[in-house]
Amino acid sequence: MNPVPETVCLAFTGASGLPYGLRLLECLLGAGLRVQLLYSQAAQIVARQELELELPARPAEARAMLLARYPDLPGCLEVYGREEWFAPVASGSNPPDAMVICPCSMGSLAAIAQGLADKLIERAADVVLKEGRKLVLVPRETPFSAIHLENMLRLNRAGAVILPPSPGFYHHPRRVEDLVDFVVARILDQLRVPHTLMARWGEAAATEN
Repeated sequence: MNPVPETVCLAFTGASGLPYGLRLLECLLGAGLRVQLLYSQAAQIVARQELELELPARPAEARAMLLARYPDLPGCLEVYGREEWFAPVASGSNPPDAMVICPCSMGSLAAIAQGLADKLIERAADVVLKEGRKLVLVPRETPFSAIHLENMLRLNRAGAVILPPSPGFYHHPRRVEDLVDFVVARILDQLRVPHTLMARWGEAAATEN
């Protein structure tokens, strides 16, 4: 069994679904982990559209804004710019323990599947794969084309986990936040990060009996 990671690289790209990414960030910091955050320009547009959240272009300003949003959490947050090639995640000599791209656009997924590394997010994912670390991709698109599916299969064969944000309903969600937590719980499970976001299958029934 793989140990709980100490450092997780988290990337936001231009797909819909930024509430998943922000909730995951909150949970990772709450678990006391070191989070290395990357985000694309398209992710800034999505943040504004979906959450009315202005995600600053400057990494230092983004870090300050996010720490103010999630105060008093024990984790460590580092934010890197899109062209910050001296960031630790850009080199196999200092890779994170795991990486999650949430949400993951089809463009980012395709670039990673083809081994492209023109942008820091793609390079970080390439590093994680080549160093044999955990890479979790959360692609938010529907329906999937044959090209999408072939790229996902290629990445899965290379060792990546493909985790579409498909919430279940057996936990009787009452709020949108419950659906978000369902998906984030599955991501945390892949990272082996303990959480209490929702009861596991069979636990609720066992408690009632």
